[in-house]
Amino acid sequence: MALALNKIVLANASTNTAGAYFEPVVVSNVGSGNATAMINSQFIPAGLYVLPTNTYNVTIEINAYTGSANAWTTIVAANTAAPVIVSDGYNVRANAVTGTQTVTLYTVNGGQAASGTYNNV
Repeated sequence: MALALNKIVLANASTNTAGAYFEPVVVSNVGSGNATAMINSQFIPAGLYVLPTNTYNVTIEINAYTGSANAWTTIVAANTAAPVIVSDGYNVRANAVTGTQTVTLYTVNGGQAASGTYNNV
């Protein structure tokens, strides 16, 4: 995951391939929580995401902490999509409406880590 990353966009590069702009981030084992507790819901990792497809049986929620208790509030309803989701890694979660679900989000492909600054090629 890479925030505000300048990226060279390659023509005809499919998602999650070398040179691709988008990289999938899968949030698995999404169970359900309630208005104040995580229980089996899952945090969405910190980052900026595109959610282009429906979140079948999963809501995306933000914690509107009241000063004394968590207050999870739906920002993306189940079975809908959202153009952009921003997560700090702690206050945004995926919460299943029923069963155990999986959600796929897309973020900017961070590429490969550099092994050094002045390496011989």
